[in-house]
Amino acid sequence: MISITKFTNTVLTVLILMTGFLTAACSATQAQKAGVDSDTAIEDPLEDMNRVTFAVNDAVDRAVVEPVARGYRAAVPKPLRTGLRNFLRNLHTPINALNQLLQGDIEGFAGDISRAAMNTTIGIGGLIDVAADTGLEYEYEDFGQTLAVWGVGHGPYLVLPVWGPSSFRDATGLLVDTFADPVRLYLYNTDQEEWYYARAAAAGLDRREELLDAIDDLRKNSFDYYAALRSAYVQKREAMVRDEDGDAPSIPDYDSED
Repeated sequence: MISITKFTNTVLTVLILMTGFLTAACSATQAQKAGVDSDTAIEDPLEDMNRVTFAVNDAVDRAVVEPVARGYRAAVPKPLRTGLRNFLRNLHTPINALNQLLQGDIEGFAGDISRAAMNTTIGIGGLIDVAADTGLEYEYEDFGQTLAVWGVGHGPYLVLPVWGPSSFRDATGLLVDTFADPVRLYLYNTDQEEWYYARAAAAGLDRREELLDAIDDLRKNSFDYYAALRSAYVQKREAMVRDEDGDAPSIPDYDSED
């Protein structure tokens, strides 16, 4: 029998998904009518609110997150940091594979399954990315990208507390991926929630360390850091949808946890 909590979570997920579809679709239509290319631009009607959230995020980052990330880089040898990154990416495989399937990318789905099988066994639980040596490179996928493949536009730009740059579409994708994550479901259903939060913290630390140099450069060379980050975010997300992430600017996209 389904518990009230699980039923409520399911209903909430469906409602969030429906809202994201409607909002993003309406916004995309409005942008097209206004002559805006939805692939390379994004509307920011909530800019005043977004800038406040952005300022708080930036202050917390400078005071706490960045120093911790720099300490992590200085104290932990690169091979160990790489091992943690590989392990976190391996844990993200179920979400990756499911989104590949939803996007109709059967080759990508098969690649994710093959990567997970090789890295989990030969790669010692995913610590070593042996699959990359065979040509199966890691490719991050999320439900925001899936919505984009289905033709859903960004919707308004949105700066989320902690996570940072996003949009109505990508925030919807973040919530759906979070609810659907098999790792989270397993840990919650076995009363091991603390491991889920530990994983999230490790993923955030790994991501921030990876972006130390890129964010430094953006801060130093941007006349308006907020606007520069917004532009870079849109370019990066578009590149990810087209499977060209390697050519996109690397920016703090905090929904890309793993």
